[in-house]
Parts: sequence; C-alpha cells; structure tokens
Amino acid sequence: MLGDRLAHAALAELRARGIDATSDVFELRDYAHELTDNLLTGFAPPALEQMINTVVSADGVIAVTPIFSTSYSGLFKSFIDVLDPQALTGTPVLIGANAGTARHSLAIDYAIRPLFTYLHANPVPTGVFAASSDWGANADEVAPLGARVDRAAREFADAIAAREPVQDADPYDPSSYLGAGTSFGHLLGGLSGE
Repeated sequence: MLGDRLAHAALAELRARGIDATSDVFELRDYAHELTDNLLTGFAPPALEQMINTVVSADGVIAVTPIFSTSYSGLFKSFIDVLDPQALTGTPVLIGANAGTARHSLAIDYAIRPLFTYLHANPVPTGVFAASSDWGANADEVAPLGARVDRAAREFADAIAAREPVQDADPYDPSSYLGAGTSFGHLLGGLSGE
C-alpha cells in the first residue's frame, strides 16, 4: 500500500514537471526462491536477472520494506546483497518503511538510509514511515501520511529531474571504457605521434 501510494505521488509530480514516466513494481516475496538461488550459486535466475536489470537501469528507485526487529527485512537485504555495489551509484532513491507502531520510525535513518548511502545512491531527504495507525481513524494529525508522501514525492521528482537520464551502455563496446576517439592502440601506448 505504501509503495503504491509513493509511486502514484511520484508519477504525478513527474508529470507535473512535464516528464513522462512509468513505474515497474516488484514484490520481493515473488523472487524469494530466486534470491536464495542467487546467494547460493552466485548466478541470478532469468526472472531475477530481468528484475535486477530493470531496477539498476531505472532513473529512480522507490524502495519500501517492512521493519522487523528494528531494521529492514532479511528479504530486502538479500536483494541488496545480490546487486552490484556500484549499480545504484547516483540513482535517486525514495525510502519507505512500515511497521506496527511508530516506535520503529527511526529505522529509515539509522538502517535503510545508510544502506543506500553505502551503495552511493542518492536517497532523498524525506523518507516515509507508515505505522498501522497511519491507515486508520487515529492517524497522525500533526504530520499526516498524505503530507509526508507528497513531500517525499516532490523531493524524489526534483532529484530525477535534475539527473541525466540513464543510458543503457553496452559494457563490451570499446567506447564505453576507452572514451570517444580513443583506440586500443592508444590504450596500449602503441600509437606514437598522436
């Protein structure tokens, strides 16, 4: 529910800026077996590989996890563990979390944000925590969930708008690692006089 709400608000903010955007939603529980296989073998099964490629090639990521024992879920961490550590470098990330009570709200800042910072991602300043009470009649009236979602979505849309779009580069194309106008001869030092 929280992930859907964040995605809807972020897409609305992006469209308001004239950016045509779509979202893909992945429920990690649908990939639990594939994640375990990847952790055991070091190779992602085709469905997981496709999902990972979609995530790492996105212009932004909305990551939502339930909080268990004051931190992110083990399944969430397993997914992070199968990503290349550089795959999310510079990627704007909107962090969301939910738990039974507001006692766990700091998990965003002491557990989840450091995880994405370690990956060199760009987590937006406002993370959205939703306790069970945020969905009922006794919701927080000082900082309602809707206001927190809207604020985080604005920050996320700003971060995406400020970033150059992700370009899918062929890692085996020499120009991706040699630079434009450079050849293997330059790389090996075999071309003198140039």
